Amino acid sequence: MGSHPYLSVPQHIALLMDGNGRWARKRGLSRTAGHHAGTAHIIELVQTCIDTGVSYLTLYAFSTENWQRPPLEVAGMLHVMSAFLDREVQSLHAMGVRLRHLGRTDRVSKSLERKVHHALALTRHNRRLTLSVAFDYGGRADIVAAVQEIMRQGIPPSAITEETIKAHLATHDLPDPDLLIRTSGEQRLSNFLLWDTARSVFWTTPVCWPDFRGAHLLQAIAETSYIDQPVQYRAAG
Repeated sequence: MGSHPYLSVPQHIALLMDGNGRWARKRGLSRTAGHHAGTAHIIELVQTCIDTGVSYLTLYAFSTENWQRPPLEVAGMLHVMSAFLDREVQSLHAMGVRLRHLGRTDRVSKSLERKVHHALALTRHNRRLTLSVAFDYGGRADIVAAVQEIMRQGIPPSAITEETIKAHLATHDLPDPDLLIRTSGEQRLSNFLLWDTARSVFWTTPVCWPDFRGAHLLQAIAETSYIDQPVQYRAAG
């Protein structure tokens, strides 16, 4: 856990960003409009993490199952990712954020793939916060890929440990999340970081992702940090 004058904060927070479609439907908007709205406050959440002492933030942006959605919505979600990179990469770089991509890039357009690799290269030396974006990512696929690579390397079964598997996951250089947050009231993992969240504290809120703000993030930390150690509030006066 990190240090903060008010709270014992998690080192790594993982976020299941859910509810974009419901948010849009209530406002008579398209699902794509909801996905666009869902990216509007990511910079605020990143800044909240930095201010609070969180070192790692991982966002679930597009799952391997999302390819099964209607083609128009899939195209919209890919456009949202592209627009986010165009709009925010320079700001994230200026904030000292290192970007990480979890998942595949071979199933998106060459243009989007180039943008992803540019963002990773631009920010690779930043150390203030690591922001991992899980895009075309699935927890089961990640474990399968890890097992396949272990077999290709000829590692004998008796030598395979939890550490061996972790070392071959896409998340090999990330600590396991202390806190897993899901918005919109759902209580499913949805194939997100299945290996990594085995011991994570799970916190859910009815707030849909486009309405989720830094204050909600602080609420999640305040309500769950006692799991490992008591919340430490500064005495008044």
